[in-house]
Amino acid sequence: MAPSTASSLPAANKPFLRRNITAVTADSDSSAVVSPMDSPRPSASSTSLSSLASDDGPGPKAYGKMIDTYGNEFRVPDFTIKDIRDAIPKHCYERSAVRSLAYVARDMVYLATTFYLWNKFVTPEYIPSQPLRVVLWGVYTFLQGLFGTGLWVLAHECGHGAFSPSQTFNNFVGWVLHSALLVPYFSWQLSHSKHHKATGNMERDMVFLPRTREQQATRLGRLVHELSELTEETPIFTFIHLVGQQLIGWWNYLLTNVTGHNNHEKQREGRGKGKKNGYGGGVNHFDPRSPLYETRDAVYILLSDIGLGITISALVYLSKTYGWSNMLVWYFLPYVWVNHWLVAITYLQHTDPSLPHYTEEEWNFVRGAAATIDREFGFIGRHLLHGIVETHVLHHYVSSIPFYNADEATEAIKPIMGQHYRADTREGPVGFIKAMWKSARYCQWVEPTEGAQGPAKGVLFFRNRNGLGAAPAKMKPVSQ
Repeated sequence: MAPSTASSLPAANKPFLRRNITAVTADSDSSAVVSPMDSPRPSASSTSLSSLASDDGPGPKAYGKMIDTYGNEFRVPDFTIKDIRDAIPKHCYERSAVRSLAYVARDMVYLATTFYLWNKFVTPEYIPSQPLRVVLWGVYTFLQGLFGTGLWVLAHECGHGAFSPSQTFNNFVGWVLHSALLVPYFSWQLSHSKHHKATGNMERDMVFLPRTREQQATRLGRLVHELSELTEETPIFTFIHLVGQQLIGWWNYLLTNVTGHNNHEKQREGRGKGKKNGYGGGVNHFDPRSPLYETRDAVYILLSDIGLGITISALVYLSKTYGWSNMLVWYFLPYVWVNHWLVAITYLQHTDPSLPHYTEEEWNFVRGAAATIDREFGFIGRHLLHGIVETHVLHHYVSSIPFYNADEATEAIKPIMGQHYRADTREGPVGFIKAMWKSARYCQWVEPTEGAQGPAKGVLFFRNRNGLGAAPAKMKPVSQ
C-alpha cells in the first residue's frame, strides 16, 4: 500500500448513539445466495471462508513484481479469514435490538425536528427575504438527505443481520425503512449479498466492477493497444461523468445492473440466457425473473415491490393533498441527496488507485475483502452516517458486527492485515470529496502489471490515459 494513502483511524469514542456499517454474510462461491430469512451468524460454522483464504495448490504461488496505480509494489494478502475472526474480541459480535432501535428513533427525531422547525419558522412571516428562504430550504434538503442516509445505513445493518439477533425482526425493520426510501429491500439484500461473496472478482462482483482494458477500448471505439497512446481525457468530461453518476447512478443500477457483472449466462438455473445489463436487457432489481435471483427468491422480490408500491401510493396522496411543489422540497430533493451519498460512499469504498481486482482464477474471499478501503468523513460520517465510511474493510470480513462495535473490531484486525489494510483519511471530509475526483481521473480501467507472467496476469490494477500514476502497458498491434 502506498504510504501516501495509508493512515490509521482514530481510536473510537463510544457515545451512546454513533457509528455504523453493514453487509451480508459471505459464505459461498455460488451465484446463488441464502434466503434473506436465514440469519447471518457471527461464527464461521456455516461457511467455508477459511478455505477461501488460501491459494489452490500445494504451496504459495510466485507472482513476481506487481505495481499498483501509485507505482508501489503490491503483494497478495497472505492471512486467512480465521486469523481475522480470531483477532476480533468476542463482544464485538454482540447485537442489541434495543440499541439499534434507539439509533432509528434518533434519526427519525432529527428528520421530524428539522421538518417542524423549517415549516414553522422559514416562512415569509419570520424571514421576509425570499432569496434567504430559498437558501435555507436548500440547507433543509441537504440536512434531511443526511438524516435519510443514516436511516438507509441502519436498514443496511438489517440486511446483514447486524441490527439484532433476530433476522425476522431485522428484515421487518429493514423492509419498512428501505421501502420508505424507495429501496427494494429484499431485492437489494440478495444482490448485495452476492457483492460481498465476490468482492473484487472480475466475473462475479455486483458493485462498481471496473472495465477491463478490452472493455474500455470497445467503449471508446479503439483498439486495445491504442489506449496508452490516446490524449488525456478532458476534466470537463470527468466532471460530467461524475454528475451523471451521482444523480442517476443508483436508479441506473437498480434498473439495468450497471457497474455489476454481465455474465448472466452462467446463472445456474438458466434464467440469464439471452439477458444482459442495460435497458431492456432483462436484468433489474424489480422483476422476479431477473437472473440476479433464483426461482425461490420470487416472493422476496414481490415483497420488495409491494413495499415500493405502498410508499409511492403514500407519496402521490401527500403530493395531491399538500402540493407537488411542497413534496418536491419535503421529500424528493432530500431523496436525491440520499442517493447521491449512497453512490458516493459505495464508489469510494471500492474505487481507489491502491486497490486491486482479481480474475476468477486468482480471486479468493480474503483477497477480495482486502480490495476495499476505509475513508474519513468526520462528524457526518461517524455520527450521521453511522461510520459506514470509516469501517468498510472490517465490514467486508465480518458483516454481522454492528456498526457501534466496528471501530474496535477494525483496530483489532489491522495488525493481522498489516500492509494490506488500506485507508485514506487525509483531510477528513474534504479529502473524502476530493477522492471522488481523484478516483475518477486515476481509475478508468484495470489491467495486469506490464510484463506480468503466470498468476500475476490475474491480478489487475487501475490504469488511465491521463498520465496519472503507473502508465498503461505498451502493447503491440495484434498483426505484429
